[in-house]
Amino acid sequence: LIIFSLCVAFTFLSGYFHLKNKNYRISKSHEELLILPTPCHAKTNIMFLKTHKTASSTVFNIMFRFAERYNLTVALPADQLFHLGYPKTFVAHFVEGFETIGQNYNIMCNHLRFNPLEVKRVMAANTFYFSILRNPIPLLESSYIYYKNYVPAFRSSKNVNEFLASPTKYYHPADYRENIYARNIMWFDFGYDNNAEDDTNYTQAILEEIEQNFHLILIADYFDESMILLKHALCWDLDDVIYFKLNSRSQDTVQTLTPESEEQIKVWCSLDWKLYLHFNQSFWRRIEETIGLEVLEKEVNHLRSRQKELMETCLSEQEAVRKDDIRNKALLPFQSGAANILGYNLKQDLDNRTLRSCQKMVLPELQYTSYLYAVQHPHKKRKDVGLPLLWTNLQE
Repeated sequence: LIIFSLCVAFTFLSGYFHLKNKNYRISKSHEELLILPTPCHAKTNIMFLKTHKTASSTVFNIMFRFAERYNLTVALPADQLFHLGYPKTFVAHFVEGFETIGQNYNIMCNHLRFNPLEVKRVMAANTFYFSILRNPIPLLESSYIYYKNYVPAFRSSKNVNEFLASPTKYYHPADYRENIYARNIMWFDFGYDNNAEDDTNYTQAILEEIEQNFHLILIADYFDESMILLKHALCWDLDDVIYFKLNSRSQDTVQTLTPESEEQIKVWCSLDWKLYLHFNQSFWRRIEETIGLEVLEKEVNHLRSRQKELMETCLSEQEAVRKDDIRNKALLPFQSGAANILGYNLKQDLDNRTLRSCQKMVLPELQYTSYLYAVQHPHKKRKDVGLPLLWTNLQE
């Protein structure tokens, strides 16, 4: 009777909590175990290490929208910068207002080169750390197109396959600052030497260090599955991780890699390759140990249905469009290299509240950073993105 009463009471109370089915409190009696879900609370102190060409701009948008929804403070780049000192190793004073705000930021997610001791000066002790990785094979091809005009190793080769046929012909370690996007870029973003020798003891030590520094590593190649895992890890709602894909490029700018090039990437970017293989394995292990594949599939389908619903609500074409077809230039993403970075057109007849929500979902990274900077630091000069402002008045 007591156990029955407890169950009824808990069922009633559970409506007041954001519950997770996978966490359990076990209460022992002489005869049986009573297993009850424990309430979890949405995490609001979060550091996302934004890696390059890994769908991280989409995660960035999710983080900014969450910060706004719950009135959280974001650690934004100081002055006119849009990144936190990158490619320099991060130090706390790269954050706007650090001297006065101190360790009172909730969210950090602009590009930086990871430096745990300095990040911990900015973020609270209970901060949740996560990042995202991508298969180095498509990643390098994407980097090649996106950074073609900026990276000496890419600029002096005709195409990605020519570069990969003999990378050392084009890549000179002396130009490493300019060439970071051409080799082991994820390794570099995590704060390590992207030209380091691939020694087993060294790589194993680094992988263990990353595991200690980060609570979760997502995989861009399984993005929807990653969002469900993130939702569970942060105790967020589904709508907190709904997204429209940002900073993607048109298919006609994708160069087809030869089988030889694909194999060469595994050797040329062997540090990134080991990083990816290790955390791809731990990603699926984490899913099996927490939510399980059956629940994962259901939640992924739910996420995609909700995403489709929002696309039908917000978008006039129901898909991303090429840069020349974006009607509102305030929503034009930054264009780089030989890529044609896609954006979105919103429906014309949306009510003000829906329009604002839809705008936030498609707002490119630079524009969102500029806007949030103006909100958080109204006394400072607004960051200039060189495009029309979506909102001339922050109260609009």
